[in-house]
Amino acid sequence: MKKFSICFILFWGIVQVSAQKDSITISAKLSPDRKILEVSQEIIYHNHSEKPLDSIKLLNWTAAYNKRGTSLVYRKLEDRNNALHFAKPEELGKILTLKIDSDNNQTVSKNDASEENLFFVLNQPLRAGESIKLQLQYQVQLPDKKFTGYGTSENSIALKYFFIVPDQFDTSNTSKRNYNDIEESVNFNTHWKINFDVPGNLFVEGNLPQANINSFKGYLDSDPEFIISQNEFPAIKINTEDIHTEIKFGYAISPQEVQNLEFFLPLHLRFIKEKIGFVPERLFISDKFRAKEDFFGNNDISFWKFKFKLFTDAEKVDLDYFGIIAKKILDESIIADKQDHHWFKNGLKSYLESQYLKKFYGEAKLLGNLPETSLFGIRPLKWFHASDVKLLDRYGLAYQYIMSQNLDQKIDEPFSALSNFNDMAISSFEMGSLFSFSADKMGEENFNDLVKKYIAENKDQQINPEEFLKQLSEKDSSTDYLAQFLKHKNRVNFKLKKFKTKDDSLQIRIAKNTDDAIPAKLQTQTKDGEIKSYWIETGKNERLKTVNLPAENIYKITLNDDYIFPEANYRDNFLYTKGLFSNSKKIKFKLIKDIPNPEFNEIYLNPRIRFTNTYDKFLIGMNFKNQSLFDQKFLYSITPSFSTGTGKLTGSGSVAYSFLPAESVIRSLTFGVSGSYFHYDYDLAYQKASLYSNINFRKDPRSTVSRGISFSYNYFQRDLNAKMIADRDYDQYNLWSLGYGYADNQMIHEKSFSISTQAMQDFNKITAEAFYRWEFAPRQKLSLRLFAGYFARNETRNNTFDYGISRVSDYSFSYNLLGQSATGGILSQQFVLADGGFKSFIPGTVNKWITSFNVDTSVWKIFHIYADAGIYKNKSNPTQFIWDSGVKVRLIPDFLEIYFPVQSSLGFEPGFKDYGKRIRYTLILNLSTIINAARRGWY
Repeated sequence: MKKFSICFILFWGIVQVSAQKDSITISAKLSPDRKILEVSQEIIYHNHSEKPLDSIKLLNWTAAYNKRGTSLVYRKLEDRNNALHFAKPEELGKILTLKIDSDNNQTVSKNDASEENLFFVLNQPLRAGESIKLQLQYQVQLPDKKFTGYGTSENSIALKYFFIVPDQFDTSNTSKRNYNDIEESVNFNTHWKINFDVPGNLFVEGNLPQANINSFKGYLDSDPEFIISQNEFPAIKINTEDIHTEIKFGYAISPQEVQNLEFFLPLHLRFIKEKIGFVPERLFISDKFRAKEDFFGNNDISFWKFKFKLFTDAEKVDLDYFGIIAKKILDESIIADKQDHHWFKNGLKSYLESQYLKKFYGEAKLLGNLPETSLFGIRPLKWFHASDVKLLDRYGLAYQYIMSQNLDQKIDEPFSALSNFNDMAISSFEMGSLFSFSADKMGEENFNDLVKKYIAENKDQQINPEEFLKQLSEKDSSTDYLAQFLKHKNRVNFKLKKFKTKDDSLQIRIAKNTDDAIPAKLQTQTKDGEIKSYWIETGKNERLKTVNLPAENIYKITLNDDYIFPEANYRDNFLYTKGLFSNSKKIKFKLIKDIPNPEFNEIYLNPRIRFTNTYDKFLIGMNFKNQSLFDQKFLYSITPSFSTGTGKLTGSGSVAYSFLPAESVIRSLTFGVSGSYFHYDYDLAYQKASLYSNINFRKDPRSTVSRGISFSYNYFQRDLNAKMIADRDYDQYNLWSLGYGYADNQMIHEKSFSISTQAMQDFNKITAEAFYRWEFAPRQKLSLRLFAGYFARNETRNNTFDYGISRVSDYSFSYNLLGQSATGGILSQQFVLADGGFKSFIPGTVNKWITSFNVDTSVWKIFHIYADAGIYKNKSNPTQFIWDSGVKVRLIPDFLEIYFPVQSSLGFEPGFKDYGKRIRYTLILNLSTIINAARRGWY
């Protein structure tokens, strides 16, 4: 009787706990055209909060696909994807009709539920712990799958976030949550029962346990997702001594990949279970999840007709699916609000990956097998440090890359505010590095036991990962810094200052730039390659520490090697104890840009051959610089060259230093000096010396907005020919410039504005320019430009510094003109959108003021039409009105474009005998412009 009572009490307790879980029952019928889902749904909702609720918030995220202006549309535009913005009405998603009934006789009906958050107002408050039953009837018009990977397509239907559900993360039911396609959980610890009625030739697979054909039921700590397809996708069952897991795939897999997976998946699951103590009985991997969570950087490289494999097909499957399986298991075992606590699961995934790489790919290279590629018997990639970088270093390198540009974000930044690159480099890689660093310090087994315990204690419960950090610090006090480390952009830096030998020991001085008590890992190495490691504890407010170690023929000292801790600078973490470079680093000369090797002071020697203009023609020279593939604060570049056009030595050089404050309205503050010597006409050279400073203001890494202030002083000295001397042209002059620029390169509405002033002893001018470009249809744009220039003072001797109408006077040598002084021929027809911006050759310059308006719009494919209009005034002359129009052909948009004038103030130009000489072209050969355009959408 006693045993019966205990069992009854336990059973009743389980029933009571289970009764507090929400349940959702759905019957969903798919229309024959696979566009409409008719849903009959029952929700039993419990008030899990500690206070009464006046309303229940239901998430209707199908509405995110319904119109322009939603958070989803805007986020896709940030990612340089305009498909949803320009979608046709039949491609959009929406709720067509909606009726909600409750068990207290309330009814709400909507013909068009266009809001993402639906608030069902209650007749009487729902007290804490009480429940209410809601009956919903609605029709879902499914969006096209191409927008987010969810929706309908010709081959399959992917369902996720289309059912109306309560928002489990917001128990206050007052705030709004919008769909941003970031794979956040919204409904957890819920019992689901879903029956599908689909046309007979379709199969349904999903992440819920299958009860019958097209019928699913069970508990989920994540959101339900299903694939409806004509094809029955594969599943792999793992049955080993301690693991019984079925993995279903929502996409087709080749027989070879299945064979590889059958070998690797048991290894993956066993490894993950050893680390976190849990693997579920079933996993469902969708095509979208695979694409998001696979291994970054192991894909084959295709170039023209050539294809280079970094890793074998088996290795690619191994690397890809370990990360995919690890993240899926973490999603199934940990309930966390992705907006605020994304870093916990992302960091654990990277930690597991790095542990797996350490065990099975410890010596693998970042570039895989690519460095072994031979070209005419030579392996050119062997010359690069990148060929020696380990695959394990990817975590530290990604953080270093984005941090060096001061575009990194703090780890606990809300996920929707993270740039796509920082999602990987900060939320995943940096946090994973911190977990690995802590595990290395306290012992991996101790760290893994803590993770296991934390996951087990919080099963089916929403977690706050800060509690995990608290338990971690209780286990090892040297991790106390982590709680605050996550809340700021960090520029922690350790430095090996110097060492000295005393008796039989080395006294090593280590400095750090923070008052936090953060440990460091010190390694010593002999010439024979023997390595010893020491953990160095640093105290609170202890910025300088002296460590005594046995000398033992130590050859090299290293601090935090292999990027194990996210430092601001690794270049001061190496010292040599013997030889010419004792107490310093060696110098290494290299060819071509490379991933920096922090162990050396690297100088890049780059042979250069480039065409500059028709006077210098090809420049043959050697560039000496310290700039690697990563940005650096201190940069120098010196390029002596031989001019094939003049037979003389030319060249340029610059030195700059940038301040990159982590937490400031300023992103970068740069000071620099530069100088150059080239030719601007036949046998006429110019010298330019500059002092400059630029301020780039802080930007949201997801935003396309940039703002900056620039200041410069330039000294010019020019050779003059006899005619120029007779015209009293300027052989020497100084220019002072101050300007402000704003640019927003977003996808649909691109705009920019700048204002500047320029002065010398004979003039002072003020210039303003505004630009707007609207993409009114896919790849069809309308551009508007407004320019205004005014001389506040003009006492110049000639028209050298005047505003141009159709040509610019490049007296500052900044426009990269092919024919700087050309007045005829093909070189003189080069067009630069500056000053008046007229494409027709309207004669004259402006020495008082000018205002012009330039319009350009798409007509068909690469063909545009343009029109320019303006008014200007010269001294002692009346105000003039001018205009032109014509056709533009965009061969390579923004880089190579050709202008054909038609009608202008000059008349009907195609009727002129010299029409061929009136055709203009734009040619921009600027690699950095191409790179900046390519990386938009990432940061």
